[in-house]
Amino acid sequence: MYELTVTMGIPSYGLAILFLTILIKLLLYPLSQKQMKSTKRMQEIQPKIKEIQEKYKKNPEKANRAIMELYQQHKINPLAGCLPLLIQMPVLIALFQALQQFQYADLGSSFFWIPHLKNPDPYFIVPVLVGCATYLQSKLSMAKSDQDNPQLAATKPMMLYFMPIFIGFMSVKFPAGLGLYWIFFSVLGLLQQVLVNRQPALEEGEVGGSK
Repeated sequence: MYELTVTMGIPSYGLAILFLTILIKLLLYPLSQKQMKSTKRMQEIQPKIKEIQEKYKKNPEKANRAIMELYQQHKINPLAGCLPLLIQMPVLIALFQALQQFQYADLGSSFFWIPHLKNPDPYFIVPVLVGCATYLQSKLSMAKSDQDNPQLAATKPMMLYFMPIFIGFMSVKFPAGLGLYWIFFSVLGLLQQVLVNRQPALEEGEVGGSK
């Protein structure tokens, strides 16, 4: 990686990780954009789903049929948000493992306060930033309507609080370069999520996540 950074005029592993993260994010952008828009679309119709569940709470089969009709009416595929994520995961896991096992040269291995990217951050700043970035990304991906869904409401504390703390704690022992990748990728995901959340609600009958 260092030879590549020198050739590109980037004399730092930290900057190389940043530009590599941007490249990976650009390549995965169509899939992640589709996933985020589909998730947003599902969140938008949660109040209607709750109304159906309340109306037919004594008849689960009829409720399921009504929900499927609602999906068809709004042209929503419940699996549309999962499939792009499943396609992205092997790429992200492979990159995650590559950065974790990468043998850094001494030259260009420091980054701001970090003495060497192959070692854990001695000041624990990277793990704290990892936890904060994970929390913000989870916070933005959750809608207020999630509170009206009992299943989503039950898992919200774990996703919003436990996972960021757990990932931040785990990253204490990770190479700092791997932590930087997680932070960069999360920040780019945050920016993308903000843009998706700012888009107006899709009109009835519009294909969710198609634009």
